[in-house]
Amino acid sequence: MVLTYEQVRAYELPATEGKRGDPRWPAFARRYGFAPRRPVQWEVEALEPAELRRLVLAAFDPYVDRDVLARQNAREEEQRRALAAFWDGWDAAGGGVYS
Repeated sequence: MVLTYEQVRAYELPATEGKRGDPRWPAFARRYGFAPRRPVQWEVEALEPAELRRLVLAAFDPYVDRDVLARQNAREEEQRRALAAFWDGWDAAGGGVYS
C-alpha cells in the first residue's frame, strides 16, 4: 500500500532513511522540498492497525463487486454450518478429541 505525502503529513509518520538509487526520489524531493541526495521514506506499518485496515478497505471498496461478495459470503456461511453440523455429529458419535 502507498500513502500520499499529504497522508504522511496528516498522520505525522516518522521518516527513515530511504533507499539510495531510487530513480523516483529526485523528482519527489524537488516536488516536496526534500534534499535530493538524502532520500527518506515512511513506513505504512507505523499507522495504528485499525487505521491501516480502514485505509486498505477504503482503497479496495470501489473495486468490490457487491453481488459477488454477497454470494461468496453466503457460500462461506453455508460451509460454516455444514462444518458445525459435521462436528456436532462427530462429537455426538464419540469421535471428538475431548470425549
